[in-house]
Amino acid sequence: MQGIEDVKAEAASTARLWADFTRTRSLEMRNELVMKYVGLVRSIALRLVPTYRKHVDFDDLMSSGLLGLMDAIDKFDITKDVKFETYASLRVKGEIIDQIRKQDWAPISLRQKIKRVEECFENLESSMGRTPTESEVASRLSMSADDVKKTLDEAHTFNLVALDEMLMDRVAGDSLAASPDESPEKCLEEQEIRSVLAKTIEALPDKEKQVVSMYYYDELTLKEIGLVLGVTESRVSQIHSKALMTLRTKMRKAFL
Repeated sequence: MQGIEDVKAEAASTARLWADFTRTRSLEMRNELVMKYVGLVRSIALRLVPTYRKHVDFDDLMSSGLLGLMDAIDKFDITKDVKFETYASLRVKGEIIDQIRKQDWAPISLRQKIKRVEECFENLESSMGRTPTESEVASRLSMSADDVKKTLDEAHTFNLVALDEMLMDRVAGDSLAASPDESPEKCLEEQEIRSVLAKTIEALPDKEKQVVSMYYYDELTLKEIGLVLGVTESRVSQIHSKALMTLRTKMRKAFL
């Protein structure tokens, strides 16, 4: 574990590297910065698409993420009061989402099945005044509960990317990360999005709220969450997917 002095020395070294790169635009220093932050790209790729092995090639996602990282390095302004990791994360996510969209990994039949399940959850919630269970959705759709759970598992990547894409579309990444002196309108929009998202998360069933909290706030992987809850990684994927489906639906309605 790094001591305080080691952390300070590392921060000073990184600051000097950024200052030298900003002054010289040296390709060698740019490559050093890429290597310094490549772990950020890997972390985002793994967390953004934790079920990537089923649908997309991880190396392709890393390549796209690295393109986003290099673009972020080239455009980052060290005079702004913004952490590079915050700025770069948005660009890296954007590039990875574009790559997933281009691959069009979900066949039409799966997309149709996901839509049926999503609409059923939404309709039942509206009529029941609470989030329906997988069994209740299965009964309405004449499916087995296991089939509904399997669909949620298969939809996890789709729901994860779709929610991220929706949020990124609502608040432009450049203005969010690059400028500390945003327009009042942009700041209010971001505050409104955060407020709606927080209220929607708070209204989730306890298990879903717990998974969302551990995934986004504690930054645990699905496997780690499964160990905490004593369930399989696949079951965590299903719970998370259901929560994401709800969040996406509520956010879409809130900003129509």
